[in-house]
Amino acid sequence: MSHPTVVLVHGAFADASSFGDVVPMLLDAEIPVLAPAAPNRSLNGDAAYVAAVIASVPGPVVLVGHSYGCAVATVAGTGDNVTSLVYLAGFVPDQGESLGELAGRYADSDLAGALRPTVVPGGADLTVAVDRFHDVFAADVDPAVTRTLAVTQRPLSAAAFEEKAGAAAWHTKPAWGIVAGADHTINPEVQRFAYQRANVASLEVESSHLVMLSQPEVVFELVKKAVLAVSA
Repeated sequence: MSHPTVVLVHGAFADASSFGDVVPMLLDAEIPVLAPAAPNRSLNGDAAYVAAVIASVPGPVVLVGHSYGCAVATVAGTGDNVTSLVYLAGFVPDQGESLGELAGRYADSDLAGALRPTVVPGGADLTVAVDRFHDVFAADVDPAVTRTLAVTQRPLSAAAFEEKAGAAAWHTKPAWGIVAGADHTINPEVQRFAYQRANVASLEVESSHLVMLSQPEVVFELVKKAVLAVSA
């Protein structure tokens, strides 16, 4: 049986290594994987980059996003070879909606008070304060791991929060998802609302925002379910 390729899209303040526990599980299951490094510069620009990666895959793709990467996947996932989407503790906007507008429907998470801007050419980059990273981003992940993650963050351009999504693939593509019930980065209510609106087949786990590191087996099983739905 041949499987579709799983394309993993990381979120803000992280990189593709955040899928480090899930990738070996997929490879052991003989499921091909790609985990590109998203630029984290602009929502639609990042989506165009990921869409180009997807277009290079010779066959069907299951597109998996985490956090901000869910929004990128939502825009990029309209490609013809994208069969389905998997959302992990993420933002799932509608076309014409910004992440700020989506998040603004509910109370701010702890992330709002933990962001630290750095002025860069053309705007500002955002990261999570190093001393807040563990509690806000990954409270149930080994502190020996999060202390490294905290100082190796991939910043997100502040402008990405206000950019309106140019497309929403969930209107035409089936989707699975995980709500992180103990998330202090994206309010779980934001996740529940967006998943319900997008008709996402979701499950909820008691996890921090970094669900791929706190509960990699759960993530693997959900992604495998999406893969097998295509393989069948």
